[in-house]
Amino acid sequence: MADLGDLTAALLDAAARAGAEASDALAVAGDSLSVVVRGGALEQAERAEGVDIGLRVLIGRRQACVSSSDTRRETITAMAERAVAMAREAPEDPFCGLADPAQLATGWDLAALDLVDRAPPPAPKDLETAALEAEAAALAVPGVSKMDEAGASWSSSRIHLAASNGFSGGYGRTSHAVQAVAICGEGLGMERDHAFESRNHAADLPDPAEVGRRAGERTAARAGAAKPPSGAFPVLYDERVASGLIGHLVQAINGTAIARGASWLKDALGEAVLPAGIDLIEDPLRPRIGGSKPFDAEGLPVARRALVSGGLLQGWTLDLATARKLGMASTGNAARGTGAPPSPSAGNLALTQGEVSRAALMAEMGTGLLVTGLIGSSINPTTGDYSRGASGFWVENGEIARPVNECTIAGNLREMLMTIRPANDARAHLGRVVPSLLVEGLFIAGA
Repeated sequence: MADLGDLTAALLDAAARAGAEASDALAVAGDSLSVVVRGGALEQAERAEGVDIGLRVLIGRRQACVSSSDTRRETITAMAERAVAMAREAPEDPFCGLADPAQLATGWDLAALDLVDRAPPPAPKDLETAALEAEAAALAVPGVSKMDEAGASWSSSRIHLAASNGFSGGYGRTSHAVQAVAICGEGLGMERDHAFESRNHAADLPDPAEVGRRAGERTAARAGAAKPPSGAFPVLYDERVASGLIGHLVQAINGTAIARGASWLKDALGEAVLPAGIDLIEDPLRPRIGGSKPFDAEGLPVARRALVSGGLLQGWTLDLATARKLGMASTGNAARGTGAPPSPSAGNLALTQGEVSRAALMAEMGTGLLVTGLIGSSINPTTGDYSRGASGFWVENGEIARPVNECTIAGNLREMLMTIRPANDARAHLGRVVPSLLVEGLFIAGA
């Protein structure tokens, strides 16, 4: 496979020869292997390997992006010529542009991040064995009638970013995963649930049988699900789905939404958006975490920072362009693919955990809904009005009474987030470490 640093250097050279005033180039190489089993036999095995390259050129305040999976030199030359021609016809964008050299990351410790598993990749037979173990463990759970699928996968990726401002750097990451999806019941009464685990290093991955057993137990618990009653009730978001609720806050403070004025938090800087004493921390430098990285997609350094501190909103998530629009400095949150310019995106997040268990919050809730699954989404980006399809368990007297499905939960995010009570059950290995959250004041539309 071609050296990614050489590819980005060739792209920059071609852009300069074609007349670009400035440019940056991204090369991404990936290798993956996945296996799916069903009914004790191999259902599907897939292997993929490839390289994608992207080039952004700037002429004055105009920019254009092109991408390709063809790395031949003649293709690189054609890409650069096409990008320059496109940029000359593009509308002016007063906020586009590369970072100043003084802003660039100048050193990083890939060993400390430890994102690459140095052990040999698994053989296809090893992945098949893991998937079969997960499937067998799920089927062994009483109440599970059949499997949708079980699978195991491995992937390895590398990126290299280079720009005419002098930046050049790259890093890699690996991923190992096991999943199982089980079914209980028959016909229209079927219910399903799943378990999924992924780690950078195979040594950190749980036993496949544990993953399968968890999928089976979650599925069996859903047998006989029916609609809950309608009305205003407290809702407890299980740890599996609670990060999605915090994700709506993160989307609302994204620099793109703020610069457009299309956010329900556009005027909330410095104001309370979470209860007092709760922090939301972004840390892109956590070792062995899938969302970690040594620099952002514009070559800027990354660092741990508080998005929310003591319940108060501290700042936006910005790349260079959105920072310039708002008269601020980039927060090192640029992300990009090979075919588009950078845009802001938050990575690893951690919400302050509480001091009590999910069971204790459920007991405090008394009567209400424990949500373990969410589908669909209707979020008004300017008002924060919230509506989502949900499934889970109806709680009475602080105990799970029965499984429920086919209901909708609705409220306003600004009001909802100010009432959250966190449990202490967040999983530390996830990119978004968010515990179960008890939320007041939601309306449930059920039976």
